[in-house]
Amino acid sequence: MDFKNDIAKRFFTKEDIGGSESINDLRDKEFSGKSLSAEEKFALANFDKYRLNILNSQKNEEQFHLNYRQIQVISNLGDWHEFLKDEYTK
Repeated sequence: MDFKNDIAKRFFTKEDIGGSESINDLRDKEFSGKSLSAEEKFALANFDKYRLNILNSQKNEEQFHLNYRQIQVISNLGDWHEFLKDEYTK
């Protein structure tokens, strides 16, 4: 099993392909028992507020699902540092 994990890490890490650490990467880190920095926790909290605000403000089901998919992309591919910005703390 360690061999499979090693291969997965070697071939499928974002760092190897030039990607940045995302919100979902932070969640995986936290769920695996690693402690998060204060900044990382703050970014997660800001992302959760952002996600809830966007989804709760949708007027119809179609817009809700569109925004839900966009937020999934952001959480998987976007840099978590984005959610340290002032615009997400409100």
